[in-house]
Amino acid sequence: MASVNKVILIGNCGRDPEVRYTPQGTAICNVSVATSSRRKDRNTGESVEDTQWHRVTFYERLAEIAGEYLKKGRPVYVEGRLKYGKYTDKDGIERNTVDIVAEQMQLLGGREGMGDDMGGGGGMGGGASRGGYNRAPARGGDDMDAPAPAPRAAAPRPAPQRPAPAPQRPATGFDDMDDDIPF
Repeated sequence: MASVNKVILIGNCGRDPEVRYTPQGTAICNVSVATSSRRKDRNTGESVEDTQWHRVTFYERLAEIAGEYLKKGRPVYVEGRLKYGKYTDKDGIERNTVDIVAEQMQLLGGREGMGDDMGGGGGMGGGASRGGYNRAPARGGDDMDAPAPAPRAAAPRPAPQRPAPAPQRPATGFDDMDDDIPF
């Protein structure tokens, strides 16, 4: 049976990215991403915001792109997988870690440098400069990243010359139920 380890985050960068390189020249970029949800407090009835912080790690070309374009506060879409680890801190205590290894990234919001507004109005999906980047699966050690292809505009269709007459259907009593289907 196949298994799935997939994480999708839409949130804001909590700090500027940190890019470093291994001795072999592989770029690694770490950033924290904050996601928030709202709920009502049972006791007071007030709306409470619950913020979760996620450690995200980018590798290779995607790390270089993240290091160049991500900034503190910038909205971002990240798709990747969970990676669990352990380490021993300076006091000798064993600690557990949870990281998200990014495989795709989409910059959200408006263009930087176009004023102080970074997307405006809380809209996380609307900007003119959304950039999508993928981390291609490894193929014989060559793991290059490339920007996602830009969506193509559909070619305009010519208008039909004259409308075709609607086909006559036999009366079944169910003709008006299309609007009542809940899905």
